Amino acid sequence: MSFTAPKRYKTFAEFYPFYLSQHREKGTRALHVLGTGLVLGNALAAALLLRPRLLLLCPVLGYGPAWASHALLERNKPATFTYPFYSLLADFKMFFEIITGRLTM
Repeated sequence: MSFTAPKRYKTFAEFYPFYLSQHREKGTRALHVLGTGLVLGNALAAALLLRPRLLLLCPVLGYGPAWASHALLERNKPATFTYPFYSLLADFKMFFEIITGRLTM
């Protein structure tokens, strides 16, 4: 089980290949797409229903499936713990690359 990133990444462009290397399993990517999709749907519902408190669910909806996939499938530590901001950006980048077909599940 890998618990640390191999180096300190100074840019997102350097970090993203490492991020993808931590998300090799199809199931991991699928659960990340599910979680990110739930976050986006929840944020949209919060805005449309004028219920900002729904946004409190976003971390659970997004990180729940993602972290479960790392524990059960990848057997590694989520990059979120070491690179929280880059990981959040990478979650959305990977999500949009998968749903647009630029990255395979």
